[in-house]
Amino acid sequence: MTTDSGSTPPVSTGARLALIDTALALPFPAGEESEDSGVRSSGPGYHLITLQASRDFWDDRSPELVEPAEQEIEDEFGVLATALTGRWGEPETVDLWPYLEAVDGSPPEPMGQLCSLAGSMQVWRVPGSGRWIGLAVGQADPEFPIWLLAAVGGTGTLPG
Repeated sequence: MTTDSGSTPPVSTGARLALIDTALALPFPAGEESEDSGVRSSGPGYHLITLQASRDFWDDRSPELVEPAEQEIEDEFGVLATALTGRWGEPETVDLWPYLEAVDGSPPEPMGQLCSLAGSMQVWRVPGSGRWIGLAVGQADPEFPIWLLAAVGGTGTLPG
């Protein structure tokens, strides 16, 4: 996922939930797409959304900057997870590390992008839709922003 510093993810919990709801309702495109100034990327069977992004840490990776940014992202993760659990029940934890070792060399999306950013995600299967929604906190490298990500995928991209 390419999120440049010019992207503007939603700024409130309500707006983030609305973005998740929109992605759940959107058809999956036939090919790769990026929309909303880099906030959403989509492809066959998935949508990947940046819900929140911290500043980057190129100039300063001191704990005084990184820890509050991590806490802000984690706090919003908790608020969103509580809201989604209220809708669809307790989530399951999906370990993303195994997707890094895909035997055919390329894991299905959005797992390919997610596994390079996060170690796991919380997943809710949306009844009657054939889709799931996942939340993850990720960071490509210590200098990059910390991202709160939502993924929407078809049930065939998840184990079990």
